[in-house]
Amino acid sequence: MVDFQNKVAVVTGGVQGIGKTIAEEFEKAGAAVCVIDRQPGGYFTGDLAQEETILRFTEKLAAEYGRLDFLVNNALPLMKGIDECTYDEFNYALRVGVSAPFYLTKLLLPYFAPGASIVNISSSRDRMSQPQTESYTAAKGGIAALTHALAVSLAGRVRVNSISPGWIDTSFTAYEGPDAVQQPAGRVGSPLDIAHLVLFLCSEKAGFITGENICVDGGMTRQMIYHGDFGWTLTEKQS
Repeated sequence: MVDFQNKVAVVTGGVQGIGKTIAEEFEKAGAAVCVIDRQPGGYFTGDLAQEETILRFTEKLAAEYGRLDFLVNNALPLMKGIDECTYDEFNYALRVGVSAPFYLTKLLLPYFAPGASIVNISSSRDRMSQPQTESYTAAKGGIAALTHALAVSLAGRVRVNSISPGWIDTSFTAYEGPDAVQQPAGRVGSPLDIAHLVLFLCSEKAGFITGENICVDGGMTRQMIYHGDFGWTLTEKQS
C-alpha cells in the first residue's frame, strides 16, 4: 500500500465506474481527493467540455488547497460513430477527452507539488476499433498523444503517463467461457486493475517512468482471434 497522506489528488469523471474506484483507492491511501464530474456527488459538479467549468474548478481547488500532487484525467468522452455523430458532438467528445485534460494541466501547473504526477486514462481503442466509435476513439487517441507531449514539456516538473484499459467491467462481473478466454490473462478486467496502476504511477516507485502509455487489457490486443477460435464465431451482417 502506498502512503499518500497529506497529498491532494484530482480525479475527473470520478463519481462512477473506473474513476470512482480510482478515487476510492486514493482515499484508502490517505490522499484528499477532489472529484469533478457532471453528475453530483463529488467535490465539484460541472461539465468539463465548458471552459467556465474548468476555470471555476481550478479556482476553487487553488483557494482551498493551494497545491496538487496528482491529476487523473478520466472523464468519459461521448461515443458516437460516423453515421450519426454530428459536428458538434464530435467536438464535444474532443473537448471532454483532450481539451479539458490539456487546459486543466495548464491552469494547475503553478500548483503542482514536487514529485507530482499526471495519469491520463486513454483506451485500447487508441490502437484498435469497433464500427461507429469515431468520436470516442479520436478522443482516446488524442489523450495518448497528448501524454508524451506533456511529459516532454513538463520534464523535471511533473511526470505524465497514460493507461489504455481494455475490457473493464465496472460492475465487477466475473465472466466465464469465451468472454474470459479470449484474453490471455483468462478474465475480464475490473476497475481495480486500472486503479492499482494509477496509484503506482503516482508513487515514487514509478519515478523513472514518464511519457509512457501502458495498455492494461489482459493481453487482448496481442492475441489474434479468427473465426472459430475460443468459441467465437463470425456472423455476417444482414443487409
